[in-house]
Amino acid sequence: MAALLAIALPLGACGTAPKGRPGTPATATFHTPAPPSPAGPPEITLAFAGDVHFMDRTLKLLDDPATAFGPISSVLSAADLAVVNLESAVTTRGTPEPKRYHFRAPTTAYDAIKAAGVDAVTIANNHALDYGRIGLADTVAAAKAASMPYFGAGANAAEAYAPWITEVKGVKFAFLGFDQFFELWQQWKATDGQSGIAMARDLPRAVAAAKAARQQADVLIVYVHWGNEGDQCPTAEQRSFAAEMAKAGADLVIGTHAHLLMGDGYLGKTYVQYGLGNFVWYHDDAWSNDTGVLRVTMTGTKVTRTELVPAYISRQTGQPLPVPGAEADRINRKYAGLRSCTRLSSTPSTP
Repeated sequence: MAALLAIALPLGACGTAPKGRPGTPATATFHTPAPPSPAGPPEITLAFAGDVHFMDRTLKLLDDPATAFGPISSVLSAADLAVVNLESAVTTRGTPEPKRYHFRAPTTAYDAIKAAGVDAVTIANNHALDYGRIGLADTVAAAKAASMPYFGAGANAAEAYAPWITEVKGVKFAFLGFDQFFELWQQWKATDGQSGIAMARDLPRAVAAAKAARQQADVLIVYVHWGNEGDQCPTAEQRSFAAEMAKAGADLVIGTHAHLLMGDGYLGKTYVQYGLGNFVWYHDDAWSNDTGVLRVTMTGTKVTRTELVPAYISRQTGQPLPVPGAEADRINRKYAGLRSCTRLSSTPSTP
């Protein structure tokens, strides 16, 4: 018995079993590790900017495509997903259409866009067909050759109204592009048998495209080229189309064309930004040199933060240059005040 006790005592003194009351044996307990807490929805940063083209002073930037966008590239590249409006045909062919302004660029435009950290472009605008359907075909072919995703135009209506779909951190995004510009829209619209642009004025088809895209993705983003040049307040037509897109399931509606910044806010649960102004631009002070990158933070599929990273278009190069200090404060104050005429809310509605 003494021998057994001699053996038992060392065994009882070892290990990590908790101590019992004096004079009572310790009772061993075993803890099952708690299951890891489920990960929350991912945080995703989106970056949007306005009109980009390479004409006159900005054409020279393509001598070195890697630096064409300048220091604003760091803002675009830092986002998980960045998109701009390519306000130009990419072609050396075609015949100018019967309109006042004609923009076109060499294929190195896509090299510059990619080098800036842009992930896709909308080509639904009033310059994509400046050099006719030959020019549009070249624009699309060059995008494919450069592996640059595009949306908003194509060889027929099925392509033009089709979404670009991509996935970021497990969240699937669908992008649609529409042009609401009046000039030549009937001639330029994509049809079942003709190349062209996805038109907001073909409302039944635009709504159908939005509803179909919403079924294919977790988040639907609609880029629209619309509004009156030089008018910082949205037109009734803009407000109406934004409402139609919201009803069709758009989570964000992003605008370009007016050549200056316009306001933003919420239409129900849909975030709407009516106009991002010029970005990489050929003409000095075309209505306004104030610009910026719209940075949107999403938590999963919900917009949780929006901000404008302010910039000013260089009078020498046409590049959007980030601005610090008092100049940034000026642009941000101006931008915040633009909401007053949008009829949008500062916060989304709750279900």
